[in-house]
Amino acid sequence: MSPHPALYKFFAFNAEWAKRVESQEPGFFAESAAGQAPQILWIGCSDSRVPESVVTACRPGEIFVHRNIANQFHLEDNNVQSVLTYAVDHLGVEHVVVVGHTECGGAAACFGAASSPAFSANAKSCVVDPSLTPDAPLNQWLTPLTKLVASLKLSGVSKEEAMPVIVEENVKMQVENLSKAQTIVNAWTHKSKKGKDVWVHGWVYDLAKGELRDLGISKGPLA
Repeated sequence: MSPHPALYKFFAFNAEWAKRVESQEPGFFAESAAGQAPQILWIGCSDSRVPESVVTACRPGEIFVHRNIANQFHLEDNNVQSVLTYAVDHLGVEHVVVVGHTECGGAAACFGAASSPAFSANAKSCVVDPSLTPDAPLNQWLTPLTKLVASLKLSGVSKEEAMPVIVEENVKMQVENLSKAQTIVNAWTHKSKKGKDVWVHGWVYDLAKGELRDLGISKGPLA
């Protein structure tokens, strides 16, 4: 079936890219098909403005990726836990990086929800998107972040002033969550199944500058 007309350009760009890469690096795709050896696991936001391979100028095969709304790492989420396990135990990734970004829509929505008179810290699910039911997936997904925002006591602070704080504190929380993940704990205690140490890092990408910033909150293997 032919692609939708609006998608034609993606196939055309892909063909041009594949031809260019193979011309510059003959055999690249055959080598890529034989296996992967990524250097890091990037846990980032789904935002279309933060494409990990583009902003780091990396090639296919260098970054293993998991992206979701507001770069969350929920300990009860089997999806991200599976990605972490595969990255560390099967691919031998040594660096797991949580990457937040400025102007994050998820963080902004949580700021609005936490500032609402209807907010309750005891609620099972916080209403981030009022157009959805409280138990809708998006509201449930962002509830931990909404409660984090509420705990920061930002009432009276403008959205512009609050956003950098929220973005950084969100990354810090996800790094803490990662440090409790069994795959990481096992790697820190006994090394990964690949026999490697594992580090967890927290970064923020600045949309207005195109630059990554290390928050200096890295957690290394236990002694």
